[in-house]
Amino acid sequence: MRLVVLAAAAGLFAATLGAGAGATEASTRIPLPFTTDPYPSTYQPLPRNDTLIQGATVLDGLGHRMDSADVLVRNGKIVAVGQGLSAGGAKVINAKGRWVTPGIIDVHSHDGVFPLPYTSGDMDSSDVAEISDPNAADTWIEHAVNAQDPAFVAALRSGVTTLQILPGSTPLFSGRSVIVKPVPVADVRAMKFPGAGQGLKMACGENPKSYFGEKGRAPNSRQGEIALVRAAFLQAQEYLQGWRDYESGARPAPPARDLKLDTLAAVLTGDIPVHMHCYRAGDMTTMMGVAAEFGFRIRAFHHATEAYKIVPQLKAAGTCVAVWSDWWGFKMELEDAIRENAAIVDAAGGCVMMHSDSATVGQRLTIEAAKAAAVGKRAGLKLPPEHIISWVTSIPARALGLGDRIGAIGTGRNADLVIWSGDPFSVYTHADQVFIDGALAYDRSNPRSSPGPDLLLGQP
Repeated sequence: MRLVVLAAAAGLFAATLGAGAGATEASTRIPLPFTTDPYPSTYQPLPRNDTLIQGATVLDGLGHRMDSADVLVRNGKIVAVGQGLSAGGAKVINAKGRWVTPGIIDVHSHDGVFPLPYTSGDMDSSDVAEISDPNAADTWIEHAVNAQDPAFVAALRSGVTTLQILPGSTPLFSGRSVIVKPVPVADVRAMKFPGAGQGLKMACGENPKSYFGEKGRAPNSRQGEIALVRAAFLQAQEYLQGWRDYESGARPAPPARDLKLDTLAAVLTGDIPVHMHCYRAGDMTTMMGVAAEFGFRIRAFHHATEAYKIVPQLKAAGTCVAVWSDWWGFKMELEDAIRENAAIVDAAGGCVMMHSDSATVGQRLTIEAAKAAAVGKRAGLKLPPEHIISWVTSIPARALGLGDRIGAIGTGRNADLVIWSGDPFSVYTHADQVFIDGALAYDRSNPRSSPGPDLLLGQP
């Protein structure tokens, strides 16, 4: 997303308004409203030291395994990976017998808006979805995130270094996502991943039609959902054209601001990718057809329990899927769910990743990957650790538009790293140390060194 700090844009606008008579009309035009971020990140890395991790089994997130390997980190970046590296003043960590991976990435989290601990009234206290309208494209989930949710600490201690927080899936257009780092801060802007774009969460199928249909409102059917989505994008096309005409000087005044259309116009320009809650094969192919009609791409279908049926269509559209290993039985849309889903999509050359959708699963994403791979292996597929680690590292990094910064261990990447006590795909393994931007954010040998929310004060 082309982020322009609004304050800077406003300053430029004010300066041009005060320019002399020789200033051109074009120089006074305000920037497109959907290319600005009025709430920029205030994230600052935690205190950090240069670090040399020695003698580990390294899975780089890109399909490679290196035994007895070293990783050197300086100034928050990975500067070398190999054997026999020298420390050069860096702190040395002996990782012999342990494993190192990139930081785990949760591409579908509700941490901070569906907070821990869960209670019988958890939906009443949740801010996960704005359900007053099937089109909530004007909402930003970051405006609801409680940075003090203990789920962030739990995710960090499980090796998670980046999360995309999504709104819930009741509305067709559920609102904008935010990408964060699970660091101990008081407000969400201090968690926001600098320079990371937003996404638009959309939903199809049972959720929207059931909720709004039960209340006697539209949509109450799948065809009604598609009609509403198409109508909204038709409006967005007109809105975008109005801004382009204004930008080119063909129109003297900008269109009246519409926050819903700001978001949908940014989808049409490619500045905001779509992440869509969808289960059935037919629903996914229908939504890919709508995307093709309006000239945008769906970045990923989330849940996607029937993705194994439509891998060629997904590949042709350039669309990934984010899935569970074995969730089903809680709604009709899951009647054809199979455990082999992820492995089949992967084997057929599709783009697959694991997601959590809950704070509980978000603490076990490597185990989710292990479970999904295990059934694939039983089906005869070759899925070694160096491959399946990509399902929770480099592939979600690319899906978030951050593939050049996180998700892999390589020179120049952000030093988001996890040192595991053993094989990260074993239920007996713990995250020993977790680094974010080269800073030791969690140390299992000294958990009190990693501050948590007030709710956890006094706990061991």
